[in-house]
Amino acid sequence: MKSHGHARCGLVLLLLLQLLLAPTIARKTKISGPIKTVVVLVMENRSFDHMLGWLKTLNPEINGLTGTECNHKNTTIPDSPLVCVSDIAEFVDPDPGHSYQAIREQIFGQNDTSERPPPMNGFAQQAESMAEGFSKTVMSGFRPEVLPAYTALAMEYAVFDHWFASVPASTQPNRFYVHSATSFGAMSNVREDLVAGFPQKTIFDSINNAGHSFGIYYQNIPATLFYRNLRKLKYVNKFHDYSLKFKLHAQHGMLPNYVVVEQRYFDMKLLPANDDHPSHDVAEGQAFVKEVYEILRASPQWKDMLFIITYDEHGGFYDHVPTPADNVPNPDGLVGGEPYYFDFKRLGVRVPTIMISPWINKGTVVHAPQGPTPSSQYEHSSLPATIKKIFNLGDDFLTNRDAWAGTFEHILTQRDSPRTDCPEVIPQSPWSLRHSPADEGAPLTQFQEELVQLASQLNGDHRLLNYQHLGKSMTVGQAHAYVTSAMSRFLEAGRMAARAGQDLETLVEVKPSLVGRRAGTFNSKYYDSS
Repeated sequence: MKSHGHARCGLVLLLLLQLLLAPTIARKTKISGPIKTVVVLVMENRSFDHMLGWLKTLNPEINGLTGTECNHKNTTIPDSPLVCVSDIAEFVDPDPGHSYQAIREQIFGQNDTSERPPPMNGFAQQAESMAEGFSKTVMSGFRPEVLPAYTALAMEYAVFDHWFASVPASTQPNRFYVHSATSFGAMSNVREDLVAGFPQKTIFDSINNAGHSFGIYYQNIPATLFYRNLRKLKYVNKFHDYSLKFKLHAQHGMLPNYVVVEQRYFDMKLLPANDDHPSHDVAEGQAFVKEVYEILRASPQWKDMLFIITYDEHGGFYDHVPTPADNVPNPDGLVGGEPYYFDFKRLGVRVPTIMISPWINKGTVVHAPQGPTPSSQYEHSSLPATIKKIFNLGDDFLTNRDAWAGTFEHILTQRDSPRTDCPEVIPQSPWSLRHSPADEGAPLTQFQEELVQLASQLNGDHRLLNYQHLGKSMTVGQAHAYVTSAMSRFLEAGRMAARAGQDLETLVEVKPSLVGRRAGTFNSKYYDSS
């Protein structure tokens, strides 16, 4: 009897302790609206007009292309040759210009950024500076039948024709805005900063603080790990192998409240890249979108779901809608580095954005937002701003930018019940657009080099003296093996540390795998992922 009494006393003490600690424990806030699961897919480097501009032929309400949009090859010579838009886009190689300088020229036609509205007249000129005749490529767009997944989803659900990249800059600064409403002062892809990790608070933190769940389903390596906070032990189990877990979790109704799906960023023969980054085949991207949609459509969570597809930035491709350049707030008071010292008070070029849900009326076209301020726009910060509303998050806005950005929850509240006519299957691309197999021996793009740099942080190789040059001599095949191995080691180390009882707020640390080797002198045996 005494043992039972002691057990009861222990239970009472435990309950009292839990009550005392309750204020410090995240309490799950109620999600009162129709959406309980949001799935986000951020594709790479394409403009709205390039991907969806010709959808105007199917739905005139879409602010797309008419065929009369043109750029002069030289903006300073009024009678220089014109290059007009076309619908002949196919496989794009090389990658168009999308640095801060290139984008400034594309938007304004010169270094002076004072013209209002921005003329969007320098795309052909900037492309011609890269290669003669390249302007025809950047001024081209895809016919709707070449992108059957997007055509079906845009006609069936909602397309946003005034959604802009958050920064007139390259990939990573814009990707940061998707989940944190700031790039923390980054206006380019600075390798050292990317490797160390960016420290700003993210929507993942707000979701976790509210007691809700999130998960990241990756294929090669998740770019979301550029956020430093996501490298903490407490978040290790939020990362899932897409091929093993995504369909399984969806089938069993186990997807978390906030889902990020990441693509294959390296172009391999057996597993081609499907992120749409030139020079990757957009037919592979269409197949990936089709796969994700059909998995979600078959899930028991479908009736409570919102699936968002957007692009990080325009990738150098033409778009005719002037980018917002006035009354855009700096998110956090930070400015870009020298020599431009960009103030983050202009948005980037318009990008494709499609939203899918049984709560969205068929054929919805969403134009500019109505508030919260007269100058508010749809841009990547609109995601955390709207997630805050949908999930009733108690945390403050992440920055001034998501407090300003337009929100889109209204498109989910126009029905009394979810639709029952949503297609279970959507069309697949009729053909591959590439003319040769994936080249595993190709050199890396800038984005791929940055992912290798991220991998060096995850596996400890960043401690090497020459780690900044890691990836310079790698091929695509070698880099794929390296990042895959690094991600595996990172997760294994994190899970072991968590089981050992380490503080869950600490960052996962991995001992270097290449100590004593110079980063520029690796050979293929060091990339073995076995």
